[in-house]
Amino acid sequence: MGAMSGLIYGIASEIAPMTTVGLGLPFGAAVWLVADDVVVPALGLAKPATQYPLSTHAYALSSHLVYGLTTDLVRQAVRDLLD
Repeated sequence: MGAMSGLIYGIASEIAPMTTVGLGLPFGAAVWLVADDVVVPALGLAKPATQYPLSTHAYALSSHLVYGLTTDLVRQAVRDLLD
């Protein structure tokens, strides 16, 4: 899941560089919202988002923000190597 999301982000950043605004933080937030709160519950792999306390959502969001930032830093490093 993480690798596929990162690949999508990398491709999107090449096609539409504006997707990198925010150093990957908006990307991380979007992955959190779409995956954790919509797709995973829809697949029956977790309870609906409304059944978790706010602290759980805050922890998950912060983890995904770190993921988004890390993804963008790795993307930049790979891009620099390729240039």
